[in-house]
Amino acid sequence: AAGRLLEEWQLYLVSTRAATFRNWPFTEGCACTPERMAAAGFVHCPSENGPDVVQCFFCFKELEGWEPDDDPLEEHKKHSAGCAFLSLRKDPTDLSLQEFLKLDKGRKKNAI
Repeated sequence: AAGRLLEEWQLYLVSTRAATFRNWPFTEGCACTPERMAAAGFVHCPSENGPDVVQCFFCFKELEGWEPDDDPLEEHKKHSAGCAFLSLRKDPTDLSLQEFLKLDKGRKKNAI
């Protein structure tokens, strides 16, 4: 399915977001694993000075300074409570075309 999506929509797939977490410092035994980070809407965008910088693909909020026991979803809610991705009641792949386009319109507004 990912191959048929426009590139700009690839980040709606949790697998695409999870693939960005190469060299993520927190894995087994941590609350903020790559899988949980991706499920919370984050992509990994490390820098030389910030190896744990992440950004929500939807609201574009950046967070860093992660601790092993940080809950990605709770941190996302705490720092960006208005993010529409957090209020989704179903997986983006289960949305109707109309629902998806409305959601993506909101994402584009966030990018501006």
